[in-house]
Amino acid sequence: MNLKLEAVNLLRWLHFVTLTVGGGAAVVALLLSGFEEGREEIRGLAATVWAKVVAWSFRLALLAGIGLLLMMIQGGQNPLKQGHYMHIKLLLVLVLVGLSEMTPKALAVGKRGSALLALVLFLASSFTVYNKGLFGGPAKAGPEMPSAADSSFTGR
Repeated sequence: MNLKLEAVNLLRWLHFVTLTVGGGAAVVALLLSGFEEGREEIRGLAATVWAKVVAWSFRLALLAGIGLLLMMIQGGQNPLKQGHYMHIKLLLVLVLVGLSEMTPKALAVGKRGSALLALVLFLASSFTVYNKGLFGGPAKAGPEMPSAADSSFTGR
């Protein structure tokens, strides 16, 4: 059981890192696409960054997420039965990955709509996971102040 726990944590970390890299690179690619207008020497750079960094990061994140889901189900947890947040997230992620695959061609011809929509879907899926309680999932327990703690500020 200890090996499964560490494998789940490793996949969770890999999933987080690949998503972070993909989301950050999506912002960079959008910024680059704005700078490409009127500058022939960097035309196509945003499409290349998207194809090489963003698309691969989202692909790896999808694989890590599927592996994580399977390992959690095998370990006795089933996020699919913990409310609707995982169903919403999966729908957003599948649309995001599909859109991410089409975005380099759109960026190559100067269209940024699909890149912007992919970034919005990335943010929406992140919001859904972070706020599981809003979508029927288990709510995160926030930090609680002990009842005996003094909350008044004392100056020096």
